[in-house]
Amino acid sequence: MWVVHLMLTLAALYAVIIMGMFFAQTWLLFPTMFAGAARGQLPASTQRLEVRTPDGESLAGVRIPPQGATTDGAPTLLGFGGNAWNAEATALSLHALFPNRSIVAFHYRGYAPSSGSPSARALFSDSLMIFDHLVRTQVGERFIPVGFSIGAAVAAYLGRHRPVAGMILVTPFDSLEAVARDHYWWAPVELLLRNRMPTIEFVRGSFVPTALIIAERDAIVPARRSAPLRTAIRNLVFERTIDAGHDDLYDHPEFAEAVQGALARIEAASGE
Repeated sequence: MWVVHLMLTLAALYAVIIMGMFFAQTWLLFPTMFAGAARGQLPASTQRLEVRTPDGESLAGVRIPPQGATTDGAPTLLGFGGNAWNAEATALSLHALFPNRSIVAFHYRGYAPSSGSPSARALFSDSLMIFDHLVRTQVGERFIPVGFSIGAAVAAYLGRHRPVAGMILVTPFDSLEAVARDHYWWAPVELLLRNRMPTIEFVRGSFVPTALIIAERDAIVPARRSAPLRTAIRNLVFERTIDAGHDDLYDHPEFAEAVQGALARIEAASGE
């Protein structure tokens, strides 16, 4: 009899854990409170941007103009940060790598000061509205989305639906569902996951010049989750795997060289 009681107790505990995962997944996937803490000192020249969505939300962004000489007509880098990043951290990271480029980044929906509630679907649709707003307000401006981690899925979605000049995807995953299965193999991920981000479907067969940068020792987005993208992307112009983890990648001496090399290859492929 004690075996039956033990089994029932374990089953009840498992059910509680599964229910907790179901209701907590938005917070786990989009930890807005941590993103708000990552603030940096923006250059005095930084411009504040705002986009209003059709459902009444406000998306706040920043634009850091180029410093010094820059090539006329060079595409603007449009940054999409990781799930714990904000627009300022994303823009500053890109500005440090490319001080002579115009940099734009927006706080994701639900990430203060942007309003609303985050979700995969909202981030995808917001990326299109941001792009369309920028194109309307800056006629002739072209963009290269640069996505980091979960932001790589957003950048890839934008690249699938709008005429971008290229894409740089840093520590991207083939799909959020596959990453979740890797981490939570013991849970019915297919039934629990409400946010779908199939990056591989966005890049499959795409002719957009694309660069991949992968972290070999990544414990959050394992390198095996990035690898399938290599064969799915038709116009892969640059690929680099760096011996680093998910978070320490950005401090690795090879990272800056890789990202700068990626941009050079993309612009060479697109005739810049």
